[in-house]
Amino acid sequence: MNRCLRSITVPARAWRNAMLTTALLALVNGSFAQEAVRPFPSAAKRATMQVTSPPEILLNGQAARLSPGARIRGTNNMLVMSGSLAGQTVLVNYVRDAQGMVHEVWVLNAAEARQPKEGATLPPNYVTDAVTASGEAGATTARTTASISGK
Repeated sequence: MNRCLRSITVPARAWRNAMLTTALLALVNGSFAQEAVRPFPSAAKRATMQVTSPPEILLNGQAARLSPGARIRGTNNMLVMSGSLAGQTVLVNYVRDAQGMVHEVWVLNAAEARQPKEGATLPPNYVTDAVTASGEAGATTARTTASISGK
């Protein structure tokens, strides 16, 4: 008796092929979703964030604090716990609340990181020999002093 060894019928084969095609399309569409650019509020600023010990963080090396109820969204726009980012340095867009604490954070994917945003280009915290030799640092200081004094 060969009741258990039936050959696959045509409708079953078509169903299996349709399921495989659907699964492959879902995988392909999922990889494109990583490059989507999310809409950020106009008040959002860009910085590098490092969680030292939650809720304490460093934004561009400066001490900051996450607000109670702060939301951190990962590259897939799902919530991420601050403890899971401890010790990592990530590029983020963030919004502060009325008390000055960081309330909304979005970890940026590659496409979002390429977009220009305020705070994305930080001035260097050093003066190179090339800048000193060309006199640019002194000229900038003189212009700033002149604009403050009104000359």
